[in-house]
Amino acid sequence: MDYAAALLEQNRAFGEVIRSGDSSTPVPTCPGWSLSQLLRHVGRGDRWAAQIVADRVDHYLDPRTVDEGKPPPDPDEAIAWLHGGAQRLIDAVEQAGMETPVWTFLGSRPAYWWVRRRLHEATVHRADAALALGLDYPITPELAADAIGEWLERVAAQAGGDDAPLPLDNGQTVHLHATDPGLGAAGEWTVRAEGNRISWSHGHDKGAVALRGNAVDLLLAVVRRVPVADTDIAVFGETAIWQHWLDHTPF
Repeated sequence: MDYAAALLEQNRAFGEVIRSGDSSTPVPTCPGWSLSQLLRHVGRGDRWAAQIVADRVDHYLDPRTVDEGKPPPDPDEAIAWLHGGAQRLIDAVEQAGMETPVWTFLGSRPAYWWVRRRLHEATVHRADAALALGLDYPITPELAADAIGEWLERVAAQAGGDDAPLPLDNGQTVHLHATDPGLGAAGEWTVRAEGNRISWSHGHDKGAVALRGNAVDLLLAVVRRVPVADTDIAVFGETAIWQHWLDHTPF
């Protein structure tokens, strides 16, 4: 997948959803936020990542200090500001070099890591905006599947940190199976708890709990945007394990 092109596409689509609604509309899946706050969060986040890459920052950077971190008050200018942030990140990565090590909240990663991270930040928050406005959420199975994988990588990297409880007990497994044609092994994930760590892999396997449905529904369920009961996902096995996983993996 061309993550840079996908980031620009999702950023544009997110902006169009925001543009179609009243900026004061509450976003139920982001409690306490309005559409305008959601736009600021996404736009500032892209500029934050761009500044980290451009300045070769090697430590946490307070997002409140980011250059041009607030959108203009004019709605059209705010959308242009949103799109400019995504382009700024892509330009920063190209100038730094895709493999240049930079700071991330998971430790040092290649600069291009931020492009995929910000892509799926837009992917999920586009869903937040669409749900808030009662709009459709048309994304491809391939994009949804990649977003699930990116999320699982983050969960696995952060699990057990800061004395936080693991989302699974030792030996427990969760299997996700996307039913969309053509995804193959990329549409199946098995998550395992081993000691004090979480790992995952692609491919068909059994889990103590298994979820089977289309990739978009699985993504929205995994990131806690839509309850499984409101989708066509079939759940097999120990549903309490799935609920425990959800309770300990906030997006």
